[in-house]
Amino acid sequence: MNVIVTILLVILGLIALFFLLGLFIKKEYTIQREIVIGKPKYAVFDYVKYLKNQEYFNKWVMIDPNMKKEFKGTDGTVGFVYAWNSQNKQAGAGEQEIVKLVDGETVDVEVRFERPFKSTAKTPIQTTSVSENQTKVIWTMYGNSNYPMNTMNPFMDNLLGKDLEASLQLLKNILEK
Repeated sequence: MNVIVTILLVILGLIALFFLLGLFIKKEYTIQREIVIGKPKYAVFDYVKYLKNQEYFNKWVMIDPNMKKEFKGTDGTVGFVYAWNSQNKQAGAGEQEIVKLVDGETVDVEVRFERPFKSTAKTPIQTTSVSENQTKVIWTMYGNSNYPMNTMNPFMDNLLGKDLEASLQLLKNILEK
């Protein structure tokens, strides 16, 4: 009986700690990764501005090849929406929209998650010339986590950063073929 009470108290203590930490951890998060691709800037930008191309390099989009997808508008232009709905809990449901384009430089995308939890993030992709045949691609994800989920923010860079790195490496592999 004492063991059960001790286990319950430890569990309650951990839950209380989770909620307490959320009071002191900032709600904003930013994750950023970059890679240099051996292609001219215009070629890289012309590939990343199309959200449908993320099916080939974005690890999150690739989680469930059978997810239902819906497209609204013209891909590669402001206002284009790529919506997804998956029964896979990791993929969930939501949509991403191109909210701003600076030709040859930045694709600003807003991602609106519906499942597994409601959230909104900005995920701009920037391209910068390093040389005539080299382009630096910077992919950023930033947003806010509501209390108490902001308790997870210190771990977001490590968790999501690995996926951004893997996605950028896939992008590099595709474009350097």
